Amino acid sequence: MSFSSEIKKELCSAEIYEKELLKAELYGMLLFGKTFSADKIVFTTENTYACKRSVFLLQNLYMPIIEKQTALRTKSNDSHLYKIKIVDSDECKRIFESFGHSEQQVTTRVNRANVCSEELSSAFVRGAFLSCGYVADPMKGYHAEFCVPHKNLSIDLCKILTEITECEFTPKTVVRNGNYVVYFKGSEQICDLLTYIGAPVKAMEIMGTKAVKQVRNNVNRRINSEVANIGKVAAASAKQLEAIEYIKKTKGLEVLPDDLREIAYLRLENPEMSLRDLGQNLNPPISRSGANHRIKRLLEYAERSNCDE
Repeated sequence: MSFSSEIKKELCSAEIYEKELLKAELYGMLLFGKTFSADKIVFTTENTYACKRSVFLLQNLYMPIIEKQTALRTKSNDSHLYKIKIVDSDECKRIFESFGHSEQQVTTRVNRANVCSEELSSAFVRGAFLSCGYVADPMKGYHAEFCVPHKNLSIDLCKILTEITECEFTPKTVVRNGNYVVYFKGSEQICDLLTYIGAPVKAMEIMGTKAVKQVRNNVNRRINSEVANIGKVAAASAKQLEAIEYIKKTKGLEVLPDDLREIAYLRLENPEMSLRDLGQNLNPPISRSGANHRIKRLLEYAERSNCDE
């Protein structure tokens, strides 16, 4: 089951008994569904929970005669497309007009009388999400959207979302394949949206996933940093060993001053040791900068010896 399907399952399991809230939810589902007019109402969905929810709401609020059709979405997978259709045109008109719409309307817009409070707005947006909403798997990215069939409805939805006082939504719109996609980016807004419409469990899951990803990224950064540091130490150590071996073969380490000879032998015995550890193992111990200074003198000595030849 996809992450969006799990969200819709959670939304459809909400126990809501207030008739006005159920009506607002159904309004969102039908308005953003396939067809919503005075003579034809058709709701289509790939989600079995949204399908059952639409039937439940229609039967409890209007008791119309419903025709349900199920078709295989594609031959390559097992997904289905569910179609809920109101059979009688008179019942379509009754339902259509119950939401404050009339046949004389040139274009269908959101009747704000059906979403005149925060509670009704929440139910309405929940219905719209059940109809055309989608949220990406948070492990892959943070993206939520409503795929709206008409431009004016997308404008109305954006306006409703931006007017919600509980959240600071900043939806954006893009046209994709003839539909108007109202979308959000960012985990915070998506979590706020899911909590607002009644899916707090999935909102918490996104937050948990984000925390895990942040920890994982921090660990990866630290590991990458450690690997890079190890690489630098190894490269520096190899250069130092090459210089010490050159001095040893050409003039012998005995010609070195006592302090350089001591660190040269220590480096030969401990090629993987850091400068800090080299300094601490000298007698007497010295700081990292002190060890680095001696190593630089060794490298300069080897370079001078090479030039003299």
